[in-house]
Amino acid sequence: MPQATDAEDGDGPSDGVQIDLISGERMEGMATMEKIRMILDGVHDGNIVILEEGLTPDEESRLIEVTMAEISPDEFNGIEIETYPKSDAGDSSLIGRIMGSESSDAKLTVIGPANQIETLHKDETLISALVSHN
Repeated sequence: MPQATDAEDGDGPSDGVQIDLISGERMEGMATMEKIRMILDGVHDGNIVILEEGLTPDEESRLIEVTMAEISPDEFNGIEIETYPKSDAGDSSLIGRIMGSESSDAKLTVIGPANQIETLHKDETLISALVSHN
């Protein structure tokens, strides 16, 4: 593994934006509030959080409620959330066929600090976002 530079080992400011990719397996056994806390803790730290399997509509509503309660003008501006739904045609990918994936609820969700992520374009096959670091 490469040696960390001063900016990477915590001695100086980082030039990048951290992206946390969270698998469905990791979230599988978690209660709703555990998921929300994990997401918001990451976003509070300025990270972009990407959920492999997204949230249920109830979990997403609860995330928004908790976020609204935590908004503070000087500390936390809220979140930007975009969801990329699974195709209605089913999972025709090789991995999906091998794993026998039949869930139509699977979706990819991108969540980030409202002051750092701006959705530029979204359609059935693409989410394009501009991410800045403050």
